[in-house]
Amino acid sequence: MEVEARFISVERLLEYITGCESEGSGPVGQVDQVSEDWPRCGAITFQDYQMRYSQNSPVVLNGLQLHVSGGEKLGIVGKTGSGKSSLAAALFRLVEPAAGRILIDGVDITSISLSDLRRKLSIIPQDPVLFTGTVRYNLDPFSVHSDEEVWAALEKTYMKDTVRLSDEGTVSAGQRQLMCLSRALLRNSKIILLDEASASVDAETDSLIQITIRDSFQHCTTLTIAHRIHTILQVDRVLVLDHGQVIEFDHPDVLKQRPDSLFSSLLQTHRSVMPRTN
Repeated sequence: MEVEARFISVERLLEYITGCESEGSGPVGQVDQVSEDWPRCGAITFQDYQMRYSQNSPVVLNGLQLHVSGGEKLGIVGKTGSGKSSLAAALFRLVEPAAGRILIDGVDITSISLSDLRRKLSIIPQDPVLFTGTVRYNLDPFSVHSDEEVWAALEKTYMKDTVRLSDEGTVSAGQRQLMCLSRALLRNSKIILLDEASASVDAETDSLIQITIRDSFQHCTTLTIAHRIHTILQVDRVLVLDHGQVIEFDHPDVLKQRPDSLFSSLLQTHRSVMPRTN
């Protein structure tokens, strides 16, 4: 039985090696070089964009047509399965387009290498991840930044004193999230994707995260996938998705004033389930 189990493992490894298609091996155009300072503005344009996760699966993003200006703060909302996470996957080219294209500062992202694309974008996940190793390794794994730059990033996220006084012990979820913010600050990306970075932290850390995002990313294009609607009420525009399509795309105050809007409905639902405080 043990020998059989081990051979099954070998068969699975062989299947992964020979049967899995490599990233970026789809029908994309010639790979172009981008300048070191690309993108300068951080403008994002979806042109009739369609995406499916496999050849025979249904379309999950269906004809997205929208433009996000450089430096704009965008909130992305929708019910479960609306396409919020799929939009993030499309931006990082985790899945290649079925039709249409995405332009960043006028450059088709399928025309450049995956490494060039992804090193120019930053994502702050809902579930913060730290790797075994030093703080520096987690923030700057390729050692391209000076100690002064690392400390400056930690100071902006209110983690400098915590790291300085730390004995390498347990790090809370909120501190891990602030470390992820420090990592994004060091990368100095023009486009930041936030998957509701404060969803799993306490109110105090939530406040620190919101302050850091507001002050440190004010010149960046920020796309916030929102699970808690109140965190995006101050953005420039809200994108409401449903079944992979754009349903509403406007300033939150404008959408709130439309009683029949999906955003108003989502906001009302959110308020009804929020715990009351004394």
